Formats: sequence, structure tokens, C-alpha cells
Amino acid sequence: MSLYNTQHIKLYNTLTGEKEIFQPITDGYVGMYVCGPTVYSNVHLGNVRTFMSFDMIFRYLKHLGYKVRYVRNITDAGHLENDADVGEDKITKKARLEAIEPMEIVQRYTVDFHNVLNTFNFLPPSIEPTATGHIIEQIELIQSIIDNGFAYTVNGSVYFDVHKYNESNEYGILSKRKLEDLIHNTRALDGQSDKKNPQDFALWKKAEPTHIMRWPSPWSDGFPGWHLECTAMSTKYLGDYFDIHGGGMDLKFPHHECEIAQNQASKGQAPVKYWMHANMLELNGARMSKSTGNYINPAELLSGDNDIMSKAYNPSVIRFFMMQASYRSVLDLTDDGLSAAEKGFHRLMDAIGIIDNLKTSSSSSFNITDWKQKCYDAMNDDFNTPILIASLFEAVKFINQVKDGSATVTPEDLALLKETIESFVFEVLGLVNISKESTGGNKLTGAIEILINLRKEARLNKDFALSDKIRDQLAEAGIQLNDSREGTTFTTN
Repeated sequence: MSLYNTQHIKLYNTLTGEKEIFQPITDGYVGMYVCGPTVYSNVHLGNVRTFMSFDMIFRYLKHLGYKVRYVRNITDAGHLENDADVGEDKITKKARLEAIEPMEIVQRYTVDFHNVLNTFNFLPPSIEPTATGHIIEQIELIQSIIDNGFAYTVNGSVYFDVHKYNESNEYGILSKRKLEDLIHNTRALDGQSDKKNPQDFALWKKAEPTHIMRWPSPWSDGFPGWHLECTAMSTKYLGDYFDIHGGGMDLKFPHHECEIAQNQASKGQAPVKYWMHANMLELNGARMSKSTGNYINPAELLSGDNDIMSKAYNPSVIRFFMMQASYRSVLDLTDDGLSAAEKGFHRLMDAIGIIDNLKTSSSSSFNITDWKQKCYDAMNDDFNTPILIASLFEAVKFINQVKDGSATVTPEDLALLKETIESFVFEVLGLVNISKESTGGNKLTGAIEILINLRKEARLNKDFALSDKIRDQLAEAGIQLNDSREGTTFTTN
């Protein structure tokens, strides 16, 4: 019997604002869609935190025995600057600035996205569709919305008529915003827009002559609106009504609000049963921002090559740090917090490492069965990883007590303890058991960083023979250097 028959999840549904018992539309099956990245730049840590939250949720659903189809898209067209209906496509702009093809930009940053997520031990989604791979589906979706009277065409562009939609539906149902308030707080159109109303949004945009990424449609050569692609891809692979739609808190309005409206307008029903949103990542108590300098990217955090943190941190330590906060809470990334997480991580791994060497007795002084259920209760309460981790450290304390002879455990309970703690630590939280020697801030890391800096200096001095010698000799020692635009990191074989 699958665990989901006895372990019942309560998750927070943004749509209702309440925790609800999770009941999939089809028993034993879960369809989950998460909005993926727009691949015009390197993935940032805020994105990593959001995707890590849903990786954890994906892992726990699979652990319970659900058959999960997890769809996470790649936005490779249609996302204009400032998330609006005007301005330049983000990918096209980047390509123009670098004088290369837009798809080179897409390829470069899709590879970066995958590399970063692999570094943090993410499971791959079941399907990873792209916007450009689903232009036909988006055109068909637009035509359905037009046929149902909720969109209009002007000068080759197609816009969703929010006011018309709101006559029979509720625009703002997810974000709890009222159209009347949006109208009151929106400036009047300047007379140059094709929209009837400022609140309307683009389903299809006619491409300007200089716009490289364009496709033929019944209305014009152009490109789809950003909000449209997720509606098309989610319903194609998960059906017109599916279980979970996730993303960052910043996508709740207008992106997810528009997705609901598009689905209602085209198919006559809400698309999603449970809406889930992960909260933001801050840096030293303030919003991350490249413009203010309060910013650190994954490569800099992993390598220690930055002016914000005192040392490098291992991916599993960073993952453990992020799991110490609820996915719905704002998380503040600090050097002190990471350092404390590193110590806690090693305490956890050290305890797991001595389980097999513990002496057993005829009785147990700790109720392993009750403790195991406490771990499940934590995860069943809206995936409460901080409470789960607190429960795991109850087991750590007990393991150390058994080691020093102040507690006892039976062979049966020891086997259950080992199975449970390893399942939650490695399978659900997605941590990797690493030795202290492989984490940041230790002597080995310090020595390698010195060699990386010497190699960097050699390259600046055009001493490529020395640069190659450092790289090759480190490789012979099982240390692989990884060069990128952000700097050099290393991995050990």
C-alpha cells in the first residue's frame, strides 16, 4: 500500500488563502506545473530557491508513492522587458547587445540553468517544454479566446479584453485584487496604445521590422504574449484542469492571474485546483538587486569569490540552509546563517555516519515509531521542512546518546531509524552526504582557491603554459576546474 493512503498532506492554497487537505483529481496521480526561467541571463539565487522548494515538494510526493508528472517550462520567447506588453523581448535584446543569434542566448543560459540545478542536486522534471516549441498550440488557444468573445485584434496584435471577461468572471480571484481598484490606480492610455483599456494584456504581438523572433499567424507575423505560453503548455501536458500550479510569489499577479483568465476564457473552467507560491530570498536583510550591489550569484556563493560571504559554501550546505525555512517564508541569506547551517549539516551527517556502528540492546529508550510519524506530520503540514529538520535533530541527539552509552536501541528500531532518517535527509530534502573536507572554508578549499587565483593571475599575464599546468595537475589529483563568465569553481571526483 502506498504511503499516500496513510499520510495526508494539508497544503496552503493561494487561491483560497487556506490550508486544504490535498486530494488529487485522479487518485494516486499528481499533475504539477511550475513556471520556469526566462533564459536571457544566468539563473539567480532567488530562482534557485523557488525551484528548490518545488523540487522538495516533487520529491515528497514521489516518496509518498504518487505518480507525478512534473512540468517546468523554459521561456525562450515572448517575455518583454518589465513583464509588460511594450518594449523589447529580453532574449532578443541580449542577442542584439552581443551580436549573436537569439537561440545562442537561449542555449547558453538554458545550459547554465541546468548546470546550476544539477549542482544543487535537483531532480529533473518529467517534461521541460519550451515556448517556441508550442507556437501552434498558442495560436489555437488565442483563436478560441477570440471565438468566445474575450479578445480583440488591432493592427495585427491580439489583446485579452479584461473588462469583458470580468462581466462574467472574476479577474483578480487569485491575487485578491479588484478590477475597479486596478482601474483607479492605472494611468490612462497615452493614445498610442492599441489596447482598449490599460488592464488588457497581449495574447499576440505583431513584430516590428527589427524583431528577429517571429512566427506567422492569422493576425500577423509576430510572437505570443508571455502569459499565454504557460496556459498552452500546462494544459497540453496536464489537461484542462490539473492539481498543482507553482511559481514564485512575484508571479501571482499578473502572470498567474492572466493564466486563470485565459483558461476560463478559452475552456470555460478554472485550470488549477491548488495554487502554490514560494516566497522571496533576501540578502543580508535587503532585496537582492544588481543595481544596488546587494547581489550574489550561485557561482560566486559556491566558489567564495565574492565580497559578501567569508568563504565558499558547498551546494548541500546551501540547500540545507534553504530547507531550514518554510517555502512560504521570506528567507534572508547571510554569512552567519550559512555558517550555522554548515555546522548543523555536519552534525547531521556525522550522526548518520555512525548509525551502522551503534551497539544494540534488548530495549529502546526512544520511541522510533512515534518519531517517524512526527517527521511525516511535519511534511504533511504544508511541507514544513523546518519542523522536519528539528525532528531529525531529535534523532541526532538520540544517536549520539546511544554512542556514548546513555541511551539504548533495539536492532529493529535501529534499522527503522536508519531507513527513516536516510529517506528524509537524502530522498526528500535532497541533501548529499559530503565529508567535511569537501566543504567550503576548510584547508583543502583554501589551497585550491589559492591555486585558482594563481592560475587567474597567470592568464592575465598571458602565461598560458603555467595556467594549463595548474589546471592539468589539479585534474590529475581529481579536482576539476570549471570556468565560466562569473569565475572559476571546482568539483572533486
